[in-house]
Amino acid sequence: MSNPKILSARPSRTRLGCALVLSAVLVLSGCDQQRISELREGVATEADVRARFGDPEAVWDAPGGGRTLEYNRNPAGHYNYMITIGPDGRMSALRQVLQPATFEKIQPGMTMEQVRRTLGKPAMQENFPRRNEAAWSWRWMKPPNTSSLFTVWFDRDWRVVRSEVRPDPETEVR
Repeated sequence: MSNPKILSARPSRTRLGCALVLSAVLVLSGCDQQRISELREGVATEADVRARFGDPEAVWDAPGGGRTLEYNRNPAGHYNYMITIGPDGRMSALRQVLQPATFEKIQPGMTMEQVRRTLGKPAMQENFPRRNEAAWSWRWMKPPNTSSLFTVWFDRDWRVVRSEVRPDPETEVR
């Protein structure tokens, strides 16, 4: 017969999974913070950015002749970076876009491309054919340290219908 105190001291698989996910997030965010600290706006070039972050997930044309490089840390991470390179070839902005101030910019009627350019590639995409809707979700860190999902719902024309913030089911303790 086993000792019940020993059994209850063992971490559940859910808690262990949450701990592993949190550890991976902290390691990834630490690496990103190091890379970010090595780049200065107005000084760093696109080559400097690529040397530290690698090839971007996507490259978008920016107003005024610049370009925005998308660095996606989803689905495992909680950050997406948009790094703007000005027409002079130098970094003019580095933004972590998965945060409430950016979510507020997502409004009904926006196109799927506008949402993608604003938030980057989603962590999850789901289709709901009976409702003629699709949902894109991004994993993000709600302060101080709660893993959450920001979900944007699209109609069949790929226009935003609504958005919501909810707990991340992958990290909820059961």
